[in-house]
Amino acid sequence: MIRNVIFDWSGTLVDDLPAVWEASNQVFRLAGVEPLTLEQFRAEFRLPYKGFYDKFVPHVALDQLEVWFHSRFVECQDSVVALPHAREILEFCRHRGLRVFLLSTVHPKHWEAQAEATGFTGYFEKIYAGVADKRTRIAELLSENLLDPQATIFIGDMQHDIETARQGGIHSVAVLTGYNGLDQLRAAKPDLIVEHLGELRHLMERNAMRLRPVEPSPCPPRPIATVGALIFNDAGQVLLVRTNKWSNLWGIPGGKIEWGETCEAALIRELAEETGLQVTDIEFVMVQDAIQPPEFYKPAHFLLLNYTCRAPGFQPVRLNSEAQEFRWLSLPEAFALPLNGPTRILLEEVIRNSDKVVALQAAG
Repeated sequence: MIRNVIFDWSGTLVDDLPAVWEASNQVFRLAGVEPLTLEQFRAEFRLPYKGFYDKFVPHVALDQLEVWFHSRFVECQDSVVALPHAREILEFCRHRGLRVFLLSTVHPKHWEAQAEATGFTGYFEKIYAGVADKRTRIAELLSENLLDPQATIFIGDMQHDIETARQGGIHSVAVLTGYNGLDQLRAAKPDLIVEHLGELRHLMERNAMRLRPVEPSPCPPRPIATVGALIFNDAGQVLLVRTNKWSNLWGIPGGKIEWGETCEAALIRELAEETGLQVTDIEFVMVQDAIQPPEFYKPAHFLLLNYTCRAPGFQPVRLNSEAQEFRWLSLPEAFALPLNGPTRILLEEVIRNSDKVVALQAAG
């Protein structure tokens, strides 16, 4: 049973990736090195960060790099915000009487500023900040606070966090809200991968404060029926969204059908919840079997009911926490993106049915 929770900070409880990326590129610019795109940065960044900088700017002393980094980070630190479900799980831990600790690389002064801005200051029994290599401090943290390793979990967003948990002999939980993508986290072999902290809270609650059920369910699992749509706007562009749970690949919005709900009603509801769009001209396209799709973050068997529809007039897209980015694109532009497998199949089917495309574009 879980009694102690150790949190990472960056990418786990707060989103500081844009600020860290910008500050790192400031280091590269001052060192005469080409800045990295966000995708490149996420793929390359690692902890301890000395190894990251040694790869790109080995000719500059670490002390100088830190001066350049922190001077720029302070200027853009206002962009750091709490991640979805972070306060929710901290409140959950407090309500359950769990002992909560922080183990993070973030500079203590930056942590103080961010914790005050997010209102997270009072949730931790003890703070271990400014730790360059968490693997070297985890044993000390456990010993100082008399924590039972079997009752302790470390929650983080990077391979380094999983390695730290393994070093301490404690359980590890990886979240998809931060720096490392699904492939990187899978390679580190954590005990559990969750899309976000809200999912972890629900799992702990359902499993009586354990990461996994005490006993297997007596009912065998069943395929999950979902709906999703390729949404056209009046300009004939389609909406694609990028999600952590599909390996940061691009796909279509959608979700599960609720009990007693028709497929079209579920589609209208899910699209409104995930994008804020009200849609018309709903047309069924195909059903896909997605059995253990490798791009999805956990084992699953979906029946994907795929549709096309239209979002008439000017409607702003308002994403909820399930997607990280959206784009309106022509169909050729959509194909140029890194797509998840089912979305690529749907696009190919829609293009084959050219009459449908023409009708949707003409409807605008």
